[in-house]
Amino acid sequence: MELAVPILPSRDLRETLVFYEALGFENRGAPPEEWDYLILGRGDIWLHFFLDPDVDPLSTASGCYLYVDDADALHAQWASRVVADASTGSRVVAPVTTDYGMREFAVVDRSGNLVRVGTEHRGR
Repeated sequence: MELAVPILPSRDLRETLVFYEALGFENRGAPPEEWDYLILGRGDIWLHFFLDPDVDPLSTASGCYLYVDDADALHAQWASRVVADASTGSRVVAPVTTDYGMREFAVVDRSGNLVRVGTEHRGR
């Protein structure tokens, strides 16, 4: 198996862990304090985070794309678990159908990382 894993900055690894645990991810590494690093997984999806306390959540430009089986169903789950926070910009954005044939939504975490989530749109 071959796999690419994004490595994203986190201003607070504990805060990042709590945010992603609410979305069904689990810590698959050591406690964040041990390595100043966080390894999260949800099924076959992996996200890694490194500690960067200077990250400004309102201007971070990090992101990744997750391909999933059903973006609409996952959006429904995640939207009910994330409360938007204007002080960090964290939120879950409603799904859209793109011109390039994907059904997508976005999640912005409390460190400002953009996680785009998509499924090939079967209605095109």
